Amino acid sequence: MSVREEFDAWAAEDREQGMEDRHWHTARPILARMPVEAGDTVLDLGTGSGYALRALRERGIGAGYGLDGSPEMTRKATGYTDDDAVGFLVGDFDHLPFAEDSIDHVFSMEAFYYANDPEHTLEEVQRVLEPGGTFYCAVNYYEENVASHEWQENISVEMTRWNREQYREAFRDAGFHVAEQDTVPDREIEIPPAEAFPHEGFDSREAMVERYRTWGTLLTVGVSP
Repeated sequence: MSVREEFDAWAAEDREQGMEDRHWHTARPILARMPVEAGDTVLDLGTGSGYALRALRERGIGAGYGLDGSPEMTRKATGYTDDDAVGFLVGDFDHLPFAEDSIDHVFSMEAFYYANDPEHTLEEVQRVLEPGGTFYCAVNYYEENVASHEWQENISVEMTRWNREQYREAFRDAGFHVAEQDTVPDREIEIPPAEAFPHEGFDSREAMVERYRTWGTLLTVGVSP
């Protein structure tokens, strides 16, 4: 099954709102770090419901584009806003439909690892960014986060599972300066007492703490030279 087919099915099941609710816990502090200024143009890769662009518009960005491989996700995102400065389009991460040096910042939450060719996707992101522009790439599915490894079993799309160093190396190989790499904990999800386990697929409270508080979301920030 392709990315398009997979996430069209998710959209048909109205799963985009659940994705937004789960991702928002760590997306919010990451978005707060982005050095956006009034009038900036932002591209959101794997936009889902479009929540990131709606939040960034509240901070005064001039325009936002949400790109997603799923036509149904794009249709859902369009329906969540009537803001003329925000637009959603169906597209492939490997061929971004933007001119060189045309985007100020790129954001991606829980989507980068779906790229067919992640190294080329990074080259494409670097191509469309203005000099000094940033790519804020956030993933929960990565090598050090052992609790995430089983996710591949639940989805038909092949995902890329890099470790922290592989992300840094790939960003540099694509021409980025790596300005920051951090793990952002999910401090909002409630973790019940030890006697409540097994709980939500976790055998122990320690395992759930490790997943959400220790590893959380891996953020890699690249700056276009």
